[in-house]
Amino acid sequence: MRKIKDVLRLKFEVGLSHRDIGQCLSLGPSTVSEILSRFKSSELSWPLPEAVNDKTLEAQLYSTGPAQRQKRLPDFMLMQQELKRKGMTKLLLWEEYCGEDSASAYGYTQFCEHYQRWLKKQKRSMRQHHIAGDKLFIDYCGPTVPIVNPDTGEVRYHAQIFVATLGATNYTYVEAGRSQREEDWIMAHVRTFRYLGGVPRLLVPDNLKSAVTKAHRYAPTMNENYAKMARHYGCAIVPARPYKPKDKAKAENAVLIVERWILMRLRRECFYTLAGLNARIKVLMEELNNRPQRLHPGSRREQFELLDKPALMPLPGTTYEYIDSKRAKVGPDYHVLYQKHAYSVPHTLVGNTVTIEASGSVVSIYHHNQLVTQHAKSAKDGGFSTQKEHMPDSHVKQRFSAERLLHWAENIGVGTRGVVQWHIHSRKHPEQAIKSCLAILNLTKQHGAARLEAACQKALLLKRPHRSVVMNLLKHHQESVPSTAVEQDEQPVTHHNIRGQHYYQ
Repeated sequence: MRKIKDVLRLKFEVGLSHRDIGQCLSLGPSTVSEILSRFKSSELSWPLPEAVNDKTLEAQLYSTGPAQRQKRLPDFMLMQQELKRKGMTKLLLWEEYCGEDSASAYGYTQFCEHYQRWLKKQKRSMRQHHIAGDKLFIDYCGPTVPIVNPDTGEVRYHAQIFVATLGATNYTYVEAGRSQREEDWIMAHVRTFRYLGGVPRLLVPDNLKSAVTKAHRYAPTMNENYAKMARHYGCAIVPARPYKPKDKAKAENAVLIVERWILMRLRRECFYTLAGLNARIKVLMEELNNRPQRLHPGSRREQFELLDKPALMPLPGTTYEYIDSKRAKVGPDYHVLYQKHAYSVPHTLVGNTVTIEASGSVVSIYHHNQLVTQHAKSAKDGGFSTQKEHMPDSHVKQRFSAERLLHWAENIGVGTRGVVQWHIHSRKHPEQAIKSCLAILNLTKQHGAARLEAACQKALLLKRPHRSVVMNLLKHHQESVPSTAVEQDEQPVTHHNIRGQHYYQ
């Protein structure tokens, strides 16, 4: 309407031509001619009367002649209620709508189109106001980044992209993890707090299993280890409602930005380690946080330094260490299994259920919330960590360690210790040599310590410290015979009646 009035003013007051008016107002000459023609055919005159407003002017210039009969709109509210019925369709509702007065009814396509327009207008989105340092929104990106084996070129695993953003300033933290499992999820929070230099008051995660054990609209059940981490940092967890993405709209928007700004830039790059991927993500993350924003003054970092950082709660004195908690039943061998490694507990707890809490370096075992033992964490699959005080007395007496065997042999003599040590080192595992060593050491009961020592020394001189050699030397009283004589006796016999092994080949 403003341009129409300018056209009329430039024509009747200034007296410009149609072409000049079009150049002044960025209109085509034909458009100017049409406006002036419509004005002349109307009942209006220039200057316009004060009673003529924009609506009246538009009606006078662009009247469409006799009004066409308006189509009858359906009852959209009733439609919405009816569509909630099981088996109800829009086609059936349209047929019922046409049955009342088909002449004034819309066709099926327009019927559905008008309903969709009405439905969109019923949705309301409340703009949320975020307080500085109050909420941290957390989620994972949908796309992943493959980590490739440099030797074979095969994909070892797909790294998950963790995203956390502050509500007030959109300051964003991004990192890649091996998975969305509990430990990766919780330790990503710890590194986020370290990056922010403080702790927000509320965490708003999605309903993944690592955060919420049982999702519920009003009373979700939180993962216990995740709750422990929140208690350590003094913050609360308020997960988004299931199937309500608007509850964490900040996280959804941050994920979209990260996918476009970071992941799309990495799509042609190949990564062999998680550390290499995170180093590359860190560079792009800093660029993202330092980039000027379109809707807000300054960059995300500038807003963070101004608003969020002073409002965050301080970090606690100690960094949270992830503790994996699980329950296990003590077996008859008074050991419990954790990550394919067995740890001993007092034998009196056989048959009881205990709680295992494992950190990065220590495995602690509790019974009725009382600490009963601790072990150094071992990554050896199929191994055993056994403490002597956990064993029954009868088992302690039967347990011979390599140190105890060497100490026993040393009391007999240097030669005996050398033979025992050779047996222990010749086996892949020291326990495999226990029976052979005990058989040698127990020869003192039959032959005495002095003869055993002499036999062991002779076996070492012959470079044959086997158990059978030591026993043969004692059996034939050869331990005191010079080694040359023994070697002579052990020379192979040659005779024309002895055919040898080559005869049978």
